[in-house]
Amino acid sequence: MRPPVLGVILAGGLARRMGGGDKALLPLGAGTLLDAVIDRLAPQVEALVLNANGDPARFARFGLEVVADPVADFPGPLAGVLAGMEAAARREPPLPWVVSVAADTPFFPRDLVARFLDAVESQGAELACAASAGRTHPVFGLWPTRLLGALRRALVEGGQRKIDAWTARYRVAVVDWPAEPFDPFFNVNTPTELEEAARLEKASLHAAGADAKP
Repeated sequence: MRPPVLGVILAGGLARRMGGGDKALLPLGAGTLLDAVIDRLAPQVEALVLNANGDPARFARFGLEVVADPVADFPGPLAGVLAGMEAAARREPPLPWVVSVAADTPFFPRDLVARFLDAVESQGAELACAASAGRTHPVFGLWPTRLLGALRRALVEGGQRKIDAWTARYRVAVVDWPAEPFDPFFNVNTPTELEEAARLEKASLHAAGADAKP
């Protein structure tokens, strides 16, 4: 059974280093970055939403509910997490967990949600976040929907913008993944990194084909 988790794909950034526009719609392999992210996350969760601002029609072909930042002026990924929590709370029945992933990180682990849930349970933690190569990746996190009100107050009344500053109030399970043969949390911020993502995609497809041979 799928875990009772809502997946939220964070695509609400301004993509300044890529020259603006929607990074999620950049080409990768036979599809886009967003196609790759959906392919990895959908099997791990109960349902998916896309956090993006502006006209949602540009994402219509993906068939996802698009939820905008509930706080104005592009306050960062915490606003996307809040949008995901609100979407989880609207479900019937409400979903108790939200997992957030970045739309520009096409190779994140296929066991992300399972390991997050295991870590929260085994460590008695309230939240979980990913790590690799000695760095944490707080955009990749597991969030209890019950903290919706606390996060909204932190964003609206407290002006909180940094994920680490907000999560420091809670017990966080940090879940580490190996960074070899490449870092699964490699993300695309520049045209050069998009070229590297295309290379990794081709290498992955080649390896998968080799594994399938008798």
